[in-house]
Amino acid sequence: MNLDTVTILTDTLDALGTVLIGVAALSVHRRVLSDAKISRKVVTAMRLEQFIGVAGICMIIASFLVKIIF
Repeated sequence: MNLDTVTILTDTLDALGTVLIGVAALSVHRRVLSDAKISRKVVTAMRLEQFIGVAGICMIIASFLVKIIF
């Protein structure tokens, strides 16, 4: 394997691992939000965190695509 192949492979694994961690965190948020015993402040904070998490995952994917394309 040459250096370009190794770089692409490591970038791919890094991006996939990071996205999987983000998806796991978001799924935990979704489960906690379905519990009716939490306060409105917590629900509001968790919804903001979900939005930030989705935005972060999108940025990771965009960064990966830029690395691969250019």
